[in-house]
Amino acid sequence: MMRPVRALLPLLLLPVLLTGCAADENGGTAADSAALDAAARVWGVAPELVHVTEVSGYTVSQPSVGEYKGEFSAAYLSEKGAGKFGLFAGRGTMTAESCPKQPLGEVSAKQVTCEHDGDAWYRTAGDSHAYAVPDGGVLIHLIADADKVDRAVLRKAAEAVHRPDDAELAALLPATDGANT
Repeated sequence: MMRPVRALLPLLLLPVLLTGCAADENGGTAADSAALDAAARVWGVAPELVHVTEVSGYTVSQPSVGEYKGEFSAAYLSEKGAGKFGLFAGRGTMTAESCPKQPLGEVSAKQVTCEHDGDAWYRTAGDSHAYAVPDGGVLIHLIADADKVDRAVLRKAAEAVHRPDDAELAALLPATDGANT
């Protein structure tokens, strides 16, 4: 009699285990895939490109969220008004060989220097600097003017890059003022 009960126990625990698989390192859960797919369609990007970050003192500028040159993009503004950085997520990879050959944002005429920093690449060109963070075939760039946003802020942003949870996804979307879309 006890045998069927023992066999059912793992099946009963399966939903709990699967729910835990969607959790990110920040303790939240990844956004519902249907909601993420719908939002990505609105922005004109593939759902797997949608990423966010968090850095104390910076908030995402909702009007900046969308598609830019085939990538997902969002601007993060300093709450003190001192600076901003851009998050761009597109398909790609980066190696020691390819890093200096890939332009750093709009600074394509300047020599790019690269430094491997943990799982990311710290890159500089002209007055700009960036972190490039690989995530399973997606390459996330966090780019800023070096004199407006320091490296420590960009590094924290790079370390915090993740897929949005439901609340973060909602914050990226335009307010509907109660209207049905």
